[in-house]
Parts: sequence; structure tokens; C-alpha cells
Amino acid sequence: MTQHSSHDADHALPEIPGYRLTRAVGTGGMSTIYLGEQLSLGREVAIKVMLPEALGDEVSRRRFENEARTVARLDHPNIVGIHDVGRTRDGLPYYSMPYMARGHLGQRDLSGDETAAREILRRLLSALQYAHSRGIVHRDVKAENVLFDDSGRPLLADFGIALRRGYGSRVTTAGLAVGSTAYMPPEQARGEGVDARADLYSVGVLAWEMLVGTLPYNAADALSMAVMHVQDPIPRLPSRLRHWQPFIDRALAKTAGRRFADAAQMLAALERIPDDGRRGAGGLLRDLGDRLRALPALAWGAAIVVAVGAIAGGLYFDGRSDAPDFYRAASDATATGATPTLATRPATTIGNPDDALLRAAPASDAERWLVAAERQLRAGRLTAPAGDNAYTSLLNAWQADRNHLRLAPAIDALIATLGEKAERDFASGRDDAARTGVMQASQLASRTSRADGAALDALKQRMTKAVSSRVERAATGYDRAAGLAAVDAARRMALDTATLSRLEQRARAIPVAGERLGGPGVDMVLVQQGGVRLGAMRRLVSRDEYAAFAEATGREPARCRERASLLRVIAPRNWRSPGFEQRGGDPVVCASWNDANAYASWRGARDGLDYRLPTASEWVRLPAPGGERRLSEWNIDCSGSCAQRVSSGASWRDEAAGPGAHDASRGFDDLGFRLVRDINSGS
Repeated sequence: MTQHSSHDADHALPEIPGYRLTRAVGTGGMSTIYLGEQLSLGREVAIKVMLPEALGDEVSRRRFENEARTVARLDHPNIVGIHDVGRTRDGLPYYSMPYMARGHLGQRDLSGDETAAREILRRLLSALQYAHSRGIVHRDVKAENVLFDDSGRPLLADFGIALRRGYGSRVTTAGLAVGSTAYMPPEQARGEGVDARADLYSVGVLAWEMLVGTLPYNAADALSMAVMHVQDPIPRLPSRLRHWQPFIDRALAKTAGRRFADAAQMLAALERIPDDGRRGAGGLLRDLGDRLRALPALAWGAAIVVAVGAIAGGLYFDGRSDAPDFYRAASDATATGATPTLATRPATTIGNPDDALLRAAPASDAERWLVAAERQLRAGRLTAPAGDNAYTSLLNAWQADRNHLRLAPAIDALIATLGEKAERDFASGRDDAARTGVMQASQLASRTSRADGAALDALKQRMTKAVSSRVERAATGYDRAAGLAAVDAARRMALDTATLSRLEQRARAIPVAGERLGGPGVDMVLVQQGGVRLGAMRRLVSRDEYAAFAEATGREPARCRERASLLRVIAPRNWRSPGFEQRGGDPVVCASWNDANAYASWRGARDGLDYRLPTASEWVRLPAPGGERRLSEWNIDCSGSCAQRVSSGASWRDEAAGPGAHDASRGFDDLGFRLVRDINSGS
């Protein structure tokens, strides 16, 4: 096994009979790899010890050991063999294998060496053909698992998550399919069952990586990478590697049925790829250009005539179906009766040699993709359907010519359009659709070197405003859950963290039922009754508050009576002298229903808010006011002709809790009131 990272273990080395472990050389999500010596043979080995959390029960440990023994029976010159399978003294499964310190494929740059890339692909496909024929799918083919021995021979290593046919897919507790997402086929990313064609997809990713020097798909995190494998178009190779594109297209097909059927078929296709891309009409044109520069001026015309005749007659093709794009396009145009354009028509006249070469060469691939993208953008085909959308066309244009003058504005236009759609989706509550649009725009910008561009920045500002608007609407409706949901959706769009933190604080400050509303006016708490939200005083209106109203309006006090008693003639009572001592903060009593209603109007005008008395049905949801004396409360409901008004709740004089009806012009010494306001409209 290769050395992934050199570091000392931060715990005691495992004890394995027959081995002496020296140090840890690598670690991963499922295992730790140690360098050691097999004492009986005196040879250096790598020992992979599974982590306790990777195989949490005895059934999974036995299954791992059975699979490891199956892999150990593989005997191929390009597969790293397994020496031994067993358990440490602590009961953790392990297996030992050769230790190879020459590194892995990911540490080598082969982007300028097609010959070396071909040879490695041959060896890997041979190894996979051998393993697949024995019912074993590797499921984790990647650069780090292609190791080199002392002779430079590539070997496929780490069948640690290999799958024998019949077991189905394996998915982690986080819901992400096992395997490295940078090389993962779409069906494996979705957690579906896989077969040998999954490994062939990964080999296609390796082929791209060796040829180009980078991965075909790049993203900031594993989940985004997996999504790109599922939905993003197959990228276009640089023009110097165009002869590899048919091979890559089939290897990276989104559905397994469109890929190579098996490793043998993929190997045969590999052998048919031209050695340096100079075969075929495209190769002829490049050769022609090189040779014309070396010819005397008088010989150019004849050379062009011969070359064009050879192309038009198909004399330079070798019988394969992958004829150059411009030749196929010209054939298609002729078949439909269309007039071949400059992009498809071979030169048929002799004039200026440079002009003839220009008209004989294929038109810009980038230009064709840009024209398609503009048409698709106008038609609203932003990212779908597959194979006919602006997103795919612009990525293909970028692969063909990233310096095309119209490419950057076209990319910015698509980013802006995706942003507008995402904003509409978000405003309508379609958060998943909005997130998808933002992520697609971000991926397009990242893959075309415009991640720091003004278009993506404007999109994020637009979405930030949309989130802020949603949070404010939630605050207006006193819906904390909706506000937090908006922030959570925005966080999954990777918007600015500082702004999201501020918006989250705003959302968390939105009160829920029973919490203070804040803001101007009387101190109130939120009360919710079904879909109706109210602000309600936690306490009753005090004597001091009512006194301010009476002084400001000159309102005469109502006569007060004891419930179920005669009018007091000798010693009349009112809110100023209810018959018992009161402090200024105590609830006012002996105010009539008319007084209470007038107070609500006066206080509302002063605060700029609409106050009223609660209904009897609302009253039952109001918080208990507390206080030394238990009081009933006036409601806004009326009885009969409304000369009488309803009160709710028991009092210190009357323990009956049911509503009662009383003269609206009289006050009572055990009856107070409080205010509420409707807040659904933001009032």
C-alpha cells in the first residue's frame, strides 16, 4: 500500500500476532494504514486496520472478512494482492498487503504524455476485466488507488469496499453512497445498485485526469461533486485531445447502458484511438498547415487542391465512424438540401492560400455552441432538457475556446437569468428550486473561471435581498418558523455568512406565542388563536394609566356598584374610590364598559395603533394577569341590544367562571379590562 501521509499515530499501535507495526502512514474514513513487518518472512507490508465505527457489529465484520478473502484470491499482475486477513488483539478486522513507496497516480503529471496514459489505462482495464469476470466490482477506482511498484508498473489497490454481485449498494449513515465522489458514477452517487460499468465510468474519469491534468468535474464539497456527476454535461476536451472525445463520451455516459459493456470492449476502443490525433481529416489539416509553411509560394495552390480533393473524397479516412465534425456537418447539409455554410463547406476554389486554408478548416466549435446557447436562453431552456440547454452549450463553448470574445457576456447572461428565476422561486416558497438555480449558477461560474465575477456577485446580492424580504415578511406576520426556514434555505445556497448571521438573529427575535412583541405602544405578548394572531396586554390597565386618560379627556367617572347589590346612595363609589385601598399600579376597577372602550380609542390614537377589548373567545387564550385581587374582565361582545356587555372570568366576588352580562354604563368593583390589537396586517 502506498504512503498517504507520514505521521505518528496519536494512540498505541494495534497488536497483531505475527507482525511488528512501526508507524501509521495513512488514515481515512473507514480505516488506518500502518507500516509494519511480517515477522515470518521478514518482509515490509502495509496493514489496513478498520476503524471501530466503520464496522459496528459482528455481522458487518464477518462480511468484511469474507469479502477480503475473496479479493485475496485475485491473482493478477496489476492488482495489489492481499497477504493475510485477520483481527487485531482488540478484535478489529485487518488485512495486510505489499507496501509500495513509489506513490500513486494522483502524484504524477501525465498531461503531456498520452503514451504513458494509454499504457496505464491498458493495465487497469486488464485488471478490472479479470476482477469483473470473477464477480468483483471495485467501486472505488481513483488516482489514489493506482499504485506503482519499484519497476514503475501500475497496480490497482484497495478493494476495501469491493462488492460481490448480489449484495446491492452500500450507503453511509449520512446518506452518501460509499466511494470517492470525484470518480463516482451517477448511479452510485444516487445510492443505487452498481455493476462493472460503474468501475468503467471511474476509469473514464481517470483517463480525463491523466490527459488534461485536472478532474472533469470540480466542486467545493463532496455532495456538490456528486451532483455534478449526476446532472452536469460531459465536458469537452481541449482541441489537442479531440481524438479522445468519443472514448470519453462513452466512458462518462450518465446511464450505465450507454457506456462500454465491459472492460474488454473499453480496451478495444482504447486501441482504436489515434496515437496523436493527427489521423483523419482534422489531422490532415494540421499536417497540411505545417507542410504548406515549408513550401515555395508557387507550390501552395497545387498542394491545397490535392488536400481538398483527398478530404472531399474521404481518401484520408480509415473506415472509422468518427469522421471530423465539419465533414459530417457538410454531409448532413447536403442530405437535407441546405447550402453548406463556411463552417461546413470545404474549399473549392484556389485563391489566397491562407483564405483557402481558412475555408477548408472547421469553423469555431465555440461559436457554434454560443449560437446554440443564445437560442436556448431565449427559449428559456436554461439547464434542461438534457443535451439542449444553455448551461451545457456554454460549458462546451468554454472547453472549445475559453477566450472567445462573446463567451464571457453569454455566461454572465445565463448567470443573471438563473438568478432572476431563483429569486422568483424563492419568493414563491420553492426553496429547493431556488437553491438548485443558485448552485447551478455558482458551478457555471466556478467552472468557467468567473467565480469572482460581477454576475455571480450580483446574483448573490439579489438572493440576499430576497432572503431579507422573506425574513421581514415573517417578522410582520410574527412567524419565527418561516423566518428561520428562509435563513436555512439561504445557508444551503452558500450566501454570505455574515449577512446570514445577521438575518438569523433577526428571525430568532421574532416572538412566538407568549413572548413579548416589543416595538411601540403598550407592552404586549403574542397570542395565537388558530390562524389569528393578537397582541395582548399581559396585565390589566392600571389605575395610573386610566387616571392619565381621565385627566386628558375630562371624562366623568361612572357610578360603581357591587354586583348583586343595591346602588350606593349614601356613599357612592367610582374608579377613584372603589371602596378599598389601591395603589397606582393596581388594575383599575369601577370603570364601565363604555369607559374601557373610550380608553382603548384614546390610547390607540396616542400610540398610533388600533387597540380594542378582546372577544370572549379570545379572552380564554390571554395570559393570567396575576395581582392581589382576582378580577373579571370586560369583553367587546354585547348581549341583547348591546345595552349590556359581556364579562369573562371569575372574580373575588363571584367565583363563577362563565361569561356574564352587565350594564355597559356602570362600573363594578371586581371588573377590570385590558387591551388587545390585531397584528396579522402588521398593525
